[in-house]
Amino acid sequence: MALHLDIPTDEQLTALLGAREPGSVSAYLPTSPLPQDADAARIELKNLAAEAQSQLGDAGRGVREQFDDLLADDTFWTQLANSLAVFATADSLRTFRLPNRLVSMVEVSDRFHLKPLLRSVTFPQAALVLALAQGSVRLIEVAADVPPSEVEVADLPTPEEIAARLRPGHLVDGDTVRMRQYARLVDTSLRPVLAGLGLPLILAAAEPLDSIYRSLNSYPRLTDRGIPGNPEDASEAELASAAREILDEVYAAQLDDVRSTFATRVNAGRGATDVTDVARAATFGAVDTLMVDFDDVIPGFVATADGTVTFNSDDDAENYGVVDEIARRVLLSGGRVLALRRDDIPEQGTVAAILRYPV
Repeated sequence: MALHLDIPTDEQLTALLGAREPGSVSAYLPTSPLPQDADAARIELKNLAAEAQSQLGDAGRGVREQFDDLLADDTFWTQLANSLAVFATADSLRTFRLPNRLVSMVEVSDRFHLKPLLRSVTFPQAALVLALAQGSVRLIEVAADVPPSEVEVADLPTPEEIAARLRPGHLVDGDTVRMRQYARLVDTSLRPVLAGLGLPLILAAAEPLDSIYRSLNSYPRLTDRGIPGNPEDASEAELASAAREILDEVYAAQLDDVRSTFATRVNAGRGATDVTDVARAATFGAVDTLMVDFDDVIPGFVATADGTVTFNSDDDAENYGVVDEIARRVLLSGGRVLALRRDDIPEQGTVAAILRYPV
């Protein structure tokens, strides 16, 4: 069962970060790629929409109409992934189908709540495997909790076309010219599918095709580690199992690197874990890398001029998520935001920041 994914591009994320309109609603809910589970997801979104309207009162009629239109779209509800993010105003509605499993929640403010969405950008928990062999090529979608599935790619070389490029002799005498032609054709065919997708690509190939394809690859998220050996005899499940191990290693290495950098910088006065300190640093563009607990919501306000934080115990349409606003300022100043689980954040707090300079 293939996932239907819409991981936001940098441009889409920037647009969401900059949006300002009273009565902006952000809803997240777990879903399933199985069509028989669609009704449960619809009911959950209907409940979230009702909660948003109760906060907005009469001003929420336009937003509710946007949700009602989505709820009535039968085709949409047969093409889901593991979670759904919905961003609605009285005049617009935008959805993203995500590979991560997110908790159900709804937030209402003058801006969108984006930390859970950032989790899918940070660690999408999904990947594509390019199984590249002398006589075949497959693109396989891999995600947690669902069986892998082959992705149809227009213009991908057929076995006959591969044979024409690689024979006679099945690469006899090290015919690297034909192998390069073959690899370039595969890369070109994949570009429309991979453009803007944002998922890691894991190469399953034997030498010399592995090295040749890597030398020609145009996709920026090809992982350094691949699945060695001839993939023709490997099932989709076997390739998916190997791919998940690689993903786990990639994410673990990224986390270790960030936490190590934080430990070094904090000793030099270039690390912060207090929300008020991080808000001030983000306001002045001093945050290089921000780690945030993607499940946590702290209602309040962050002053535009100096980053002073005003906390509020009421999570209603008059407030917004303080950490969400900090993340927005970091991204708009060219910093990086990692949406993590609390246990993965230094000192297991709500935020931790690596600073460009002491503040």
